[in-house]
Amino acid sequence: MMRKIFVIPLLVVLLLPILSACWNQKELTDLAFVMAMGIDKGEHKKFDVSFQIVNPGNVSSGQNGGGQGLPIAVYKSSGDTLTEAARKATKKISRRLYYAHTNLIVVSEEVARNGLLDIIDALDRDPEFRTTTELVVMRGGSAELLVSALANLDKMPVNKITKEIKATEAMFGENMSINIDYFLEGLVSKGKEPIVNGFKITGNKDMVGAANELQHTRTEAVIAADGLAIFKKGKLVGWITREKARGVIWILDRIKSTAVNIDWNGKKDAITMALLRSKTKVSVKIKNEKPVIHIAIEDEGWISEANTNVDLMNPTEIEKIDRLIEKEIKRQILATVKEAQKMKADILGFGESVHRKDPKLWNKLKENWGDHFANLEVTVEVNSFTRREGIRTKPFWSDFNK
Repeated sequence: MMRKIFVIPLLVVLLLPILSACWNQKELTDLAFVMAMGIDKGEHKKFDVSFQIVNPGNVSSGQNGGGQGLPIAVYKSSGDTLTEAARKATKKISRRLYYAHTNLIVVSEEVARNGLLDIIDALDRDPEFRTTTELVVMRGGSAELLVSALANLDKMPVNKITKEIKATEAMFGENMSINIDYFLEGLVSKGKEPIVNGFKITGNKDMVGAANELQHTRTEAVIAADGLAIFKKGKLVGWITREKARGVIWILDRIKSTAVNIDWNGKKDAITMALLRSKTKVSVKIKNEKPVIHIAIEDEGWISEANTNVDLMNPTEIEKIDRLIEKEIKRQILATVKEAQKMKADILGFGESVHRKDPKLWNKLKENWGDHFANLEVTVEVNSFTRREGIRTKPFWSDFNK
């Protein structure tokens, strides 16, 4: 009994150090939550870094940023490294910068052309920073401008951009979610170069960040996704846009839905097929010690528009539509491949496919893969199937033209 009296207090004393769970606690009032970062070329230092910081008191239910005040504040700091710029920012901000909720990194086109190698390590190394953060390139303007923009429909402006990427990926197919992890994967791979979503601001750029912009039903400064930035060895080498950008997403098997137009009865873009599902498979054949790439696409869709006289109940007509859809998709895919080959940037991952098919051949080609990629033979096969015709099987054009 006496032994227990001494042992129990001793155990309690020994356990106290490991039971103190709040040794590294941080008070919310001491933190500045960084929602987005913008990186521009500096005037006196290498980088000008903008920090979009949430103002919690102004992000409340029923407010859209204009009632109680703006939902964000943007501070700018300079440094020859991201770490230096972030630490110098504390001279202007009364709280410690906190990156656990950072959802967006914006780099200017100028910084991207000089290369992202000097910034990507800091983003990947910091344990507080999430590498699932979205990465975008600002076209024709500063990253600070995009980070400072406000939005009508979303209380947090950063959500406008991240949601826009997801929306266009799901419905249009010219962009896809690209985070720091995805960029790093392409950066270190010899058989695939990275891509990054491009954004621009159209309209009156002087209205960016203005509180009264939120009071207008018609936005004067519009944030919009705009193509894909093509990187090679960590540097921006060019852009791919519109149908060719969609072709990239298609070849990477990341297309979820989109719309394909075809001509009918001599009328341009008379019929539209909306994609329901699609599957892309890239395979390699070796021909005379050279790789030949074959892209096979199988998709299903429905007729979302028929602005001409066409009998959608006739299987023969549907079959003709499917063949025209196949031809159009094939044209777009081949145009995409040629555009990437012009830049000698294998953003399509053909090198990785060659590596899987024939590692020995790949070892011979990998050092000059850009040149080999530019001269690759590529074939495309598309199988398209119309599964539905919408709720109207007979277009009104049939009666209208009688």
